[in-house]
Amino acid sequence: QVQLVESGGGLVQPGGSLRLSCVASGRILSINSMGWYRQAPGKQRELVASITGRGSTGYADSVKGRFTISSDSDKKTVYLEMNDLRPEATAVYYCNSDVRTNPLPGSSRAYWGQGTQVTVSS
Repeated sequence: QVQLVESGGGLVQPGGSLRLSCVASGRILSINSMGWYRQAPGKQRELVASITGRGSTGYADSVKGRFTISSDSDKKTVYLEMNDLRPEATAVYYCNSDVRTNPLPGSSRAYWGQGTQVTVSS
């Protein structure tokens, strides 16, 4: 049992900032990576930002320079700092984690949170 819980979504004006949080809990041996995805109505879910267990980060071109992903030292909490938000960022944001639950090969799998709504509007 692994659970991911997102928080921090809400309504923000264009140009504003928002910080999302995701907490992983349950039977976790190690976390290979965590990431933030978003999905707008009628559109495919897309990767926004990711971070590995060693701290290596990656971003979608559309958010580079404005969004920052980070994690706590225990690597079970991940954040997404979103600055200079634009209406195009309106979507449900989902936390994803690639988790290893035991030492056996092939034990890793991806888990998803329930999502948190971000709305950028004036």
